[in-house]
Amino acid sequence: MKEYDIIVIGSGAGMIIGSRGTRAGMRVALVDAGPMGGTCLNNGCIPSKVLIYPADVIRNIEAARAVGVEARIERIDFELIMRRMHSVVGEGRREMERSVRANQNLDWYRGWGEFVGDREIRVEGETITAPRIFIASGARAAIPPIPGLAEAGYLDNVSVMELARLPQSLVVLGGGYIGCEYGHFFSAMGTEVTIIGRSPRLLEREDPEISEIVEKRLREQTDVRTGHEAVKVEREGEKKVVSALDLETDEVREFAAEEVMVALGRRSNSDILKPEKSGVQLDRRGWIVVDEYLETTRAGIWAIGDAIGKYMFRHVANREARMAWNNAFAEEGGKEKEKMDYHAVPHAVFTCPPVGAVGMTEAEAKAAGYRVLVGRARYGDVTKGYAMAEEESLAKVVVQRDTGKILGCQIAGSEAPELAQQVVYLMNAGYQDYGPVARSLVIHPALSEVVSRAFANLMPPKEEIVGPSPTE
Repeated sequence: MKEYDIIVIGSGAGMIIGSRGTRAGMRVALVDAGPMGGTCLNNGCIPSKVLIYPADVIRNIEAARAVGVEARIERIDFELIMRRMHSVVGEGRREMERSVRANQNLDWYRGWGEFVGDREIRVEGETITAPRIFIASGARAAIPPIPGLAEAGYLDNVSVMELARLPQSLVVLGGGYIGCEYGHFFSAMGTEVTIIGRSPRLLEREDPEISEIVEKRLREQTDVRTGHEAVKVEREGEKKVVSALDLETDEVREFAAEEVMVALGRRSNSDILKPEKSGVQLDRRGWIVVDEYLETTRAGIWAIGDAIGKYMFRHVANREARMAWNNAFAEEGGKEKEKMDYHAVPHAVFTCPPVGAVGMTEAEAKAAGYRVLVGRARYGDVTKGYAMAEEESLAKVVVQRDTGKILGCQIAGSEAPELAQQVVYLMNAGYQDYGPVARSLVIHPALSEVVSRAFANLMPPKEEIVGPSPTE
């Protein structure tokens, strides 16, 4: 059995820990089946956004007629779009692999690891151990046992990257982040897209007012079927036919397409890793249970990122990696451990229109027991939003009534991720209240005015207002 100072499982955010270990002169084992870089680099954030940007350009050109500009798209070079995506992924992967191979303090075990005992991992026929282990093993697409799906064949977030030809038609199973992003991408490329989602609305985790805007816009480009559940897939000639149950009427409808893409969430890789053999507790869905310091139920083993099933965003995993490293060596350095803070986790959905959000929705804040004020502003309420002919896009903010502390912000519209980021900074500064917005001058006319306008419009929730609203 080979002994190391630390073992890192996963080469995504886990590489932050591996790099810190080698810089500290430790012997580090990296366990990863490859490709190097994890989900974000290979089939997640980076490649998908390289694909989606051309889709944004196409939709912007199409929308230009609303402001008096007539333009025509001559040709969409799908091969070039895919080649650019593969180029950035390939270069990033090769650079990481060169760095790892050149590091004399790091051994890369290229395979799926499996716990076989207490802090013992077997990979590629060899058993390794370390006093400290960091699990950053990620997650993979959840593939439900829909009859006929496997036989008919399907795309997921990995195989979609290998398409050599644009499909003429596509059924996307799932109305969440991945489904809405790829629905936007393929429909803009010219594919006939149908999105089938079990929830009554798209993006069910977003504020209903936000998801309503996204659904309305996507319906202009795709066939959106919410409240439907795929129950069977069959191949008929060159087409794949999805039978979907309408959960409201019990009617079964058929949707035929050249390809089917599964975007029905993520599942844990713990069934492969088997960390429970080392005393690591899993929840009922297989996600690794950690405390507020990111340590598992087995002392000396930490877990981060998608492996713990909390916030599956790379920026969160990066912060968790640094926190887990600091906490693992805090006592040796005479420092106190720090709790991971999730109060202002931002995220974005790069669909049409894009979504940017941070913190709690109105419903979540109320469920948590807060007395709240809610502010809304349409893009059309500010000059730049009107100029863009995007009047119906929305910024919504939620604050604690007694303190003015910002609890959350949700935006659907152009530049939503960038606008929401302004609120992230406020939620991590000073008293975390909206006072700085009220005191600040805002460039006029700029789209950022929509955020300050939302805070200026704060009022009790609609159900608490008796009689006519102040604007009536």
